[in-house]
Amino acid sequence: MKNTDAFIGEWLSHRKVLLQMLEEVKTEQLGYKPWEQAMSLSQQALHIVGAMDMFAATVKNGTFTPGQPPKEFSTAEELRAIIAESTKATEAVLRSIAVEQLEKAVDFHGRSMPGSVLLQNAKDHEIHHKGQLFVYLRLLGIEKLPFFVSRG
Repeated sequence: MKNTDAFIGEWLSHRKVLLQMLEEVKTEQLGYKPWEQAMSLSQQALHIVGAMDMFAATVKNGTFTPGQPPKEFSTAEELRAIIAESTKATEAVLRSIAVEQLEKAVDFHGRSMPGSVLLQNAKDHEIHHKGQLFVYLRLLGIEKLPFFVSRG
């Protein structure tokens, strides 16, 4: 990876879909869990955005950088606003990562890998949890869902 431009484009093609997925969600559905120990729908969405923020900051700083606790919210509209705001902030961090930081090895949970590899893992992590959210939404009866990736 020579810089983060292509990565950001690919990542945003998935993040845009997350925002589109949540357009049909009602406030009363935010606490939905398909089983008792599962993350709720809102926890799953916040986990996606918080994890990518943490991964980006870790690559930027060269060392594990824990994420910030999510902001408080009461409604689906507020959750969507938090995710949109977080997306802009994470994109800014990603754009600030230098080529040297992409090449530098970063220790993450006992594994050492170049920052570029950690970012690819982060995108895969986001895609994985976005797929879970597709299932949550279908189980809630939401039929109008976007394609899994947005090009353009």
